[in-house]
Amino acid sequence: MSPDPTGPSPDLARRTRPRPHPDAVAGGLAIGLVVVAAVVGGLLWLAGSPVYAPAAPLFAHWLPHAGPGTPPAVAIAVLVCVHGPRVAATLSWRWLPVVAYPTAVAWTLALALVDGWDRGVAGRLTTTHEYLHEVPGVTDVPAMLAGFTGRILDFQPDSWTTHVSGHPPGALLVFVALDRLGLGGGGWAGMLCVLTGALIAVAVPWTVRSLGTDDAARAAVPFVVLFPGAVWVGVSADGLFAGVTATGIALLASGAVRRRPVRLFTAGVLLGFGCFLSYGLVLMAPIALAVLVLARTRVLIAVWAPVGAAVVVAAFAAAGFWWPTGYHLVIERYYQGIATDRRYAYWVWANLAALTVSAGPAAAAIVRRAASRAVRAVRPRIMPRRGPHATWVLVAAAVLAILAADASGYSKAEVERIWLPFAIWLLAGAGMLPLRHHRAWLGVQAAVALIVNHLLLTHW
Repeated sequence: MSPDPTGPSPDLARRTRPRPHPDAVAGGLAIGLVVVAAVVGGLLWLAGSPVYAPAAPLFAHWLPHAGPGTPPAVAIAVLVCVHGPRVAATLSWRWLPVVAYPTAVAWTLALALVDGWDRGVAGRLTTTHEYLHEVPGVTDVPAMLAGFTGRILDFQPDSWTTHVSGHPPGALLVFVALDRLGLGGGGWAGMLCVLTGALIAVAVPWTVRSLGTDDAARAAVPFVVLFPGAVWVGVSADGLFAGVTATGIALLASGAVRRRPVRLFTAGVLLGFGCFLSYGLVLMAPIALAVLVLARTRVLIAVWAPVGAAVVVAAFAAAGFWWPTGYHLVIERYYQGIATDRRYAYWVWANLAALTVSAGPAAAAIVRRAASRAVRAVRPRIMPRRGPHATWVLVAAAVLAILAADASGYSKAEVERIWLPFAIWLLAGAGMLPLRHHRAWLGVQAAVALIVNHLLLTHW
């Protein structure tokens, strides 16, 4: 039989044509959102209506550069991309955190050192906008706490500097305590942020293992180790906030599953203290609630967590700082600054573009899969349980927290660092991605961090 001169039919050609993988489409759309946000931000600047972010949607300046951190950052990225999935899959749980944590510290510190030690680490928290600017003036801690709210509003002689006024006093207390221990200055403060922030590399997999399965937890390890948001963990206080709250969630999961009141109480203390590090961290509540739902914790056991949080609230109240008062004054202070000039119509979606850079395009693919799992779980109206597919609940809770923060209008720009405590939980669902694609996604994640840190000079 002679071949058909007309070739394959159009219908057959359409059926055999390879289609883009839905995960790749989700990641591509997320990257496209970043590009659109950058273009629109540039056009608004040209039109005389700036969005007040020099490298929109990121708060940074264009400055192509390299530094002493460049070689180790590239080397760590290559090693984790190539060997990370295998090591995470085979190493015993006794040793996996021992490897994951220092690798995350090295990755974060290497990225910071792309800007050099002074500009990238030691000088980050010493500017006039930062916490260390106020540390020398805190000679009486009880008096500082009692009078904290009176110095939040701007345009008065003793107004707190930008970051101190924008947060509860817990953050300032951390750096005051560090100074009192003899570890003053930007270098020690920067390293505290790096070392605490890197705890996410242990806390997130630990949580997933408690609530999901061993495989899901192992799959998450290289993704949280190679977290693109490490660009801002090193060095910003928001990295410290992420480490504290992630550890709190991990203890909550472990305590709830194993019914350990001490762990639950400690988790409550850490999460409660998180609310006194940043007002926005009350939005860790959906993630904490997701943990308790998945663990199916009895009320008499779960109550230890809110008791721990209540102890922190009571301690600050007794010292003279009432959280709701501070929160309302911060909103007023927020609109005394450039927040009034940052357009909600732009930032309500451009924030998500900044989040894409911080969480990485892989997060978009994970959210897509979590949404699919959520739809399937809702149809039969079955309460989610611990197990191999439970991580979608953690991802959904993080999405809920992010959307609430976004809709509030109190996070316009700079969310690439502000939302670090939420962004890391998007990567908790890395186990939903096909294992054969992990190396490729890790490569994309690492590339985002390296490109951002070498093309831009980030702030804070």
